[in-house]
Amino acid sequence: MLRAATRGSALAQWQTAHIAELLGRVTDVQPLLVTTSGDRLAEQPISAIGGKGVFVKEVQAAVLDGRADLAVHSAKDLPAATPEGLVLAAVPTRADPRDVLVGCRLSDLPQGALVATGSARRRVQLRELRSDLCFAELRGNIGTRLAKAGDFDAVVMAKAALDRLGEHPPVVDVLGCEVMIPQVGQGALAVECREDDDRVRSVLAAIQDPSTRRVVDAERVFLATLGGDCTLPAGAHAHIRDTKVAMRAVLADGPNGACHTAAGEGDDGEALGQDLARQLLEAVAR
Repeated sequence: MLRAATRGSALAQWQTAHIAELLGRVTDVQPLLVTTSGDRLAEQPISAIGGKGVFVKEVQAAVLDGRADLAVHSAKDLPAATPEGLVLAAVPTRADPRDVLVGCRLSDLPQGALVATGSARRRVQLRELRSDLCFAELRGNIGTRLAKAGDFDAVVMAKAALDRLGEHPPVVDVLGCEVMIPQVGQGALAVECREDDDRVRSVLAAIQDPSTRRVVDAERVFLATLGGDCTLPAGAHAHIRDTKVAMRAVLADGPNGACHTAAGEGDDGEALGQDLARQLLEAVAR
């Protein structure tokens, strides 16, 4: 029996149940629900309460202090650096990484439409596509955001989250990665455990998807090289093309600045992530 620390939202519990299912032939998994700062301060902007780490710090602490054996996260919620004492032990097969508009198609949004999202990355890219759009802050779990969707012309969400919860809003416009570059790790799950726990590391190795791990590592190195987390208006998406890692990335001058993009491919995904980050930092500096 392994104890899995996780948040209490419906999506987080689905993710933990999915990991338990993947591990079902090896061991049983018992969830340990943890309330994070991000959950307690759900009405405040992420940038105002400490960035994406607010969703994972308490969950990671439960593993470090021995209350849990592993932690299950959305990979996009993880800061670029793994805390000392933990290791990212498994990244299973990735789900759909794309963003969606719920409530209205992008092409049908009226002039000056109000779009709700708490993500600077999404705002800068949508503004680049439609300079007339206005934005409102919206945070909370999937159910909360769907319930509030009628208050806006559209809301932006991750397609993987809707798919995993079986949610099918009447109007969903899928934004291709060439239109909206996703957040680093979007659509992927990340499972951490203690670095010195060889038994759990061995168990988790069975659910690792090598291709997904390769591209998620490349994206995370991109983020680490930028020196930031999800409060930055930045994103990256990598995939395997033939045998190489191909990546496209975006970084804006600021929350209201112009977007800069870079793309490339190579055998070494982590070197590619570093290179694209440096290109974009230089573009912003200019």
